Amino acid sequence: MNENTSSAPFTVLRLGRYTRAEQDEILGAVDDPFGVMDTGLTWRGKDEHFGIRRGARLVAHAGLVRLPLVIDDTPTEVVGVGGVAVAADVRGAGLARQVVSAALEHARTMGPRHALLFCRPPLEGLYRRLGWHGLDVDVLVEQPESRLVVMPLRTMVIPLRGDATWPSGPVRLLSLPM
Repeated sequence: MNENTSSAPFTVLRLGRYTRAEQDEILGAVDDPFGVMDTGLTWRGKDEHFGIRRGARLVAHAGLVRLPLVIDDTPTEVVGVGGVAVAADVRGAGLARQVVSAALEHARTMGPRHALLFCRPPLEGLYRRLGWHGLDVDVLVEQPESRLVVMPLRTMVIPLRGDATWPSGPVRLLSLPM
């Protein structure tokens, strides 16, 4: 059987690297694969990568990066989740849930008590179904040339430990957004 046929099983794995060619394999070679170019933001890469393969083909991805932030003047860290992608021809098969769950399982070993992501409004329902909660405060993020901007996308968080509760107060990411 050909490794790339639709009957091949899905395999969730930790990736040693994640290249632009692999992103293009999932989302196609388009200028704005995540639909965020109009925000005008500069984004940072992820350090850890998780994927799903069907045979030899990469069909889903989620990335992680540990980030410093301040909540109500208290420094802390979160695990940023980003670069979540599922190939169009396999959407609806629960792959977003699987790849994000694999990433969060690893995030629980990284130390921070919460994971954080930014999403476009059409994806908010998906993340809510996966257990994420939207923040009701503006989140400031760093940009080049020491600029601070209000994140225009929805900020969502999920606890990485059962006893973790998100503190109240203003939030400032001490980094480029992921």
